[in-house]
Amino acid sequence: MLSEEARDRLKAKLEDVHDWPSVYMFKFIFEPTEERLARVMALFPEESEVLRRYSKGGKYLSVTAKEVMMNADDVVDRYVRASEIDGVIVL
Repeated sequence: MLSEEARDRLKAKLEDVHDWPSVYMFKFIFEPTEERLARVMALFPEESEVLRRYSKGGKYLSVTAKEVMMNADDVVDRYVRASEIDGVIVL
């Protein structure tokens, strides 16, 4: 779970770097289970561009998603929701 301080730092960095609305790329890495994958995929609407890639040994799965985000608060909210999924590493 992201602390309030981490959320504030992330929001400030996003505001410095992006002009909103903006295409934003999210990336998550985890040991794949059906439930974990379903929860990660549920974070994004169907129209998002989502790429999945397994590690060489197949033990880990990375999910990269691109989506037009309207503001930094929406990005932070998405990261907060992702951080609530057990075993998901947010990059």
